Amino acid sequence: MLYSEKVMDHFQHPRNVGKMDDADGIGEVGNAVCGDIMKMYIKVRDGIIVDVKFNTFGCGSAIATSSMATEMIKGKSIEEALELSNKAVVEALDGLPAHKLHCSVLAEEAVKAAVKDYYDKHGIAYDAEKFCNGDCACCHAHDAPEDGGKEQ
Repeated sequence: MLYSEKVMDHFQHPRNVGKMDDADGIGEVGNAVCGDIMKMYIKVRDGIIVDVKFNTFGCGSAIATSSMATEMIKGKSIEEALELSNKAVVEALDGLPAHKLHCSVLAEEAVKAAVKDYYDKHGIAYDAEKFCNGDCACCHAHDAPEDGGKEQ
């Protein structure tokens, strides 16, 4: 069988689907190669994610990983949600085919994007590197010489 029972269950009966009009944080991510788009909404009270919803346009794996990710962060602290990895999502779903692993990466990125939006909206300071996927300026800023490349 190509997909685990858990993947099929989360695809056919996704949890926490929908839009949240009063979300404290919204994250939207996409993959240009496959066309999948995930939008995640979080509601936060006293540092705890009390509600989470998602809308995903994509394949069954994208829907299943979105659904599982919401289940994994609901009721958790913001800090715990930030530690959610695509590997943990895949393990919770009892695996994904190799060519669908990018869906789990999108789910992780959607959670991080929603948390980052929450931090930005509420003026909460954060370490930008926690939100970096490796291809942005925030990760490379620390690679530059401290003197800005100018010899003294």
